[in-house]
Amino acid sequence: MKLSGRALLAFVAGTSLAFAAYAAPQSNDSIPHAHEEVALKSGPTMIYDQNIAVTLRDGHVVYANVFRPKQPGSYPVIMAQGPYGKDATFQGAYAAGWAQLVKTNPNICAQSSCRFMRWEHTDPERWVGDGYVVIALDVRGAGYSPGYLDLVSAREARDFYDAIEWAAAQPWSNGKVGLLGISYMAINQWQVAALQPPHLAAIIPWEGASDLYREALFHGGIESNVFLQLWFKSQILPNQNGNAATAYKDPGTGRPPTGAALSEELLKANRRNLIDSAHVHPLLDGYNQEINADLGRIRTPLLSAGNLSAAGLHGRGNYEGFVQASSTEKWLFLHTGTHDDSFYSDEGIALQHKFFDHYLKGVDNKWEKTPRVSLVERDPARATWTTRSEESWPLARTRYVNYHLDAQNRSLSTEPPKSEASATFDAGKTAATFDMAFDRTMEFTGRLAAHLWVASSTTDADLFVTLQLFDEKGREVTFLGASDAASPLAQGWLRASRRKLDVQRSKPYQPWHAHDEVQKLTPGEFYPVDVEIWPTSIVVHPGYKLTLRIEGADFQRPPSNPNDKSIGRRGSGVFLHDDPADRPNPEFSGVTTIASGGARDSFLVLPTIPRGE
Repeated sequence: MKLSGRALLAFVAGTSLAFAAYAAPQSNDSIPHAHEEVALKSGPTMIYDQNIAVTLRDGHVVYANVFRPKQPGSYPVIMAQGPYGKDATFQGAYAAGWAQLVKTNPNICAQSSCRFMRWEHTDPERWVGDGYVVIALDVRGAGYSPGYLDLVSAREARDFYDAIEWAAAQPWSNGKVGLLGISYMAINQWQVAALQPPHLAAIIPWEGASDLYREALFHGGIESNVFLQLWFKSQILPNQNGNAATAYKDPGTGRPPTGAALSEELLKANRRNLIDSAHVHPLLDGYNQEINADLGRIRTPLLSAGNLSAAGLHGRGNYEGFVQASSTEKWLFLHTGTHDDSFYSDEGIALQHKFFDHYLKGVDNKWEKTPRVSLVERDPARATWTTRSEESWPLARTRYVNYHLDAQNRSLSTEPPKSEASATFDAGKTAATFDMAFDRTMEFTGRLAAHLWVASSTTDADLFVTLQLFDEKGREVTFLGASDAASPLAQGWLRASRRKLDVQRSKPYQPWHAHDEVQKLTPGEFYPVDVEIWPTSIVVHPGYKLTLRIEGADFQRPPSNPNDKSIGRRGSGVFLHDDPADRPNPEFSGVTTIASGGARDSFLVLPTIPRGE
């Protein structure tokens, strides 16, 4: 029986599930089991149980590590499931990331041994002492959990549903389950919350995409292949169940934390590669719709934590998850910095605790009075940025202002140009840029869009749109971000043949593309296209200059050192688009023309926030 996405949701919501009180460990020599009492730096003793079997509705078993207070009682549960290895240490498996994290948060181990720290999972020692149970699961096909590795799939979301209900039924559980984690462990929060598990009480998706098609697989219809390839090779394959050749080590046994060894042939047959799936499903068809969370079905209280410098992955997802979720109790926290710094900071953990204390423990801590939106005010003129409170997103006082392109003098202005003109760029070689100088302090916070009239010398064209900011001395203002150490102000993408809009969902400041058909171009003919630019926030000052850059390939600054092959400070991080199967020559290496003025008025939509008016 094959179910549609909507039918699947109805099936899951109506399914009656029964779980054993506490599944006994399986007798499998490849799966170690530990039961240990761990003395915490603060608080009572913690019980650590490794590889507890969780039986799913189809009889399959996945494995979980459970951390709980030694003192008998019923406690709220915090969970995460992921493919990166619940038994592969952060320090060993992700040494570079750990070094960066310790540099940013030098006191990270002050209240914890950090022994159980895992990539993008919470540290159980920061929770168990305060009366929580923490559970980390290997998804089916990863780590010690056998099976077919089907990443971010509908079935994986159903598995999570089952695991949540299993946890709620355990004798040490008070029946309330919360979800917490970064990236993958946030993406699947959106997915499973849309399935409405009865005992899911609250979620904190921290930097997690909520629209996998638009935010991870295809940016504006252009395949985001480089990140997916690197991610799959460096982070997924090492922890695939059965990979005996992995460099990861279970700290308890010293052996690979991936279960019984499988042959290379079986390993390959036992997984799905998202790049291969993207080649087969380039449009937003039923396959891709099924993995996208139905955000409107989410009613769980949520705290969505997004990064203001996270173009390419996740950034858009936290905004859209917050806006589209039907939850009446929802909050948006917008931070800056790297992908995980704020999550593990004392301030971040305190915020997480306050939210879960309220929703999982019922503590009257006045959480409900917390402002619905908190954002870091990015002001390049200030040495220290501050966080301010808002009551809505987009901000209620936003004025969307059109800044018209003038191709004759390469400028942006609130006044349309007096004459028609055009600017061209050679895909992969040159860019068309348009500048605007500021004579007063202004703020732009929210969603952005570019409405452009374009023509191509071929039957298609890819548009890579970047907003750059320069200070009064001409120095580019960049940001330490989740994907690049020198992120530009904002980015957007669009394939011209995917320009078709969903007119019911589109807004002047946020075009919503249907991605359900390909509409090729007639060479030399002009077409109106609308490019979604991911949200941003910035304060600019007199003498600053904003540059709109449009080109036919990924934005990348030239390296300061010709011998430097790294891409982490070039602007787009690893979120690049160069798959020849998706962008074949010569179709995507032509000349693109941008028109301005008259009937072909191209303009940039900026979310202007009044200041002192």
